[in-house]
Amino acid sequence: MVKKLAGALVVAFLVASTLSTAALAQRRFLSLASGWVVGVYYPIAGAMSRIIYKADIGIRLTVESSGASVANAKLIQSGDADFAILQNDIAYYAYRGETLEAFRGDPVANMRGVLGMHLEPVQLVARADARINSVADLRGKRVNLGPLGSGAEQNALQVLEAYGLSVRDLGRAERLSAAEAADYLKDGRIEAAFFTVGLGAAAIQDVAVVTPIKIVPVDEPSFASLRQRYPFYAREVIPPGVYKGVDAPVPTVAVRAIMVARAELEDEIVYKVLKAIFNDLDTLYTAHAAAKQITLEKALDAMPVPLHPGAEQFYREAGLL
Repeated sequence: MVKKLAGALVVAFLVASTLSTAALAQRRFLSLASGWVVGVYYPIAGAMSRIIYKADIGIRLTVESSGASVANAKLIQSGDADFAILQNDIAYYAYRGETLEAFRGDPVANMRGVLGMHLEPVQLVARADARINSVADLRGKRVNLGPLGSGAEQNALQVLEAYGLSVRDLGRAERLSAAEAADYLKDGRIEAAFFTVGLGAAAIQDVAVVTPIKIVPVDEPSFASLRQRYPFYAREVIPPGVYKGVDAPVPTVAVRAIMVARAELEDEIVYKVLKAIFNDLDTLYTAHAAAKQITLEKALDAMPVPLHPGAEQFYREAGLL
């Protein structure tokens, strides 16, 4: 009797193990390249991973911390990432193989659009004592444009262009990181700096606490000019109270964070991932304040690359196409 029972238990264990192994084999393990752990992309990507797990659709989405937009485009190109989050302007340059040295002559031809996410405003911060009330007032001033070769630098150059200015019109152009630019603003080594970051960015908050600042607006005609030449730009307004001393709304322009996928990824997978995300936006919204900007209505805004066929199917069923 004992032998029969032991034999039955062994058989049951082997059957359970076989079923478990079979179920595991049926799951697809995919990767999502995000950004720095302390940034915005990573926690939103983590929420997406949890949503996919809960949806039980045969997919496991592993979130990878990375060097953000340029690096993520390259991971899609090489096939080392299945999905990625990056700025839509970087996606535009990557897909077309232009502007940035990382992509010039080497387009990321297998990049396909999946989802438009949150806005990342171009914020021109000036010292209050610099008498800069318009982008046009940057003529002859000491200005940080962002790190050399970065998307932020391109945003700055394009905004200047919309006002008929170039680097030659500035008193001095710096190529500093956000943290370095904050220090330079505080001690007066520069008079203004461009930041392409989310609202309430720590670097800008840090300056505002110790130095009176002004957020310089981008007017409507200049936005229209920008949008005509660079379709990835969107309109954004920085609300009052986000930064110390900035008590009125400031209109500016913004790029949008987007989710992309490898063109080679099966249509059904992209469709299922999108469906799961939009069926559980509450989980997504708890990840970060910026995630609350992700809505079905704006999912295709300023999408600069062709949609993945799986995404096309989802949005067509949702009535957006």
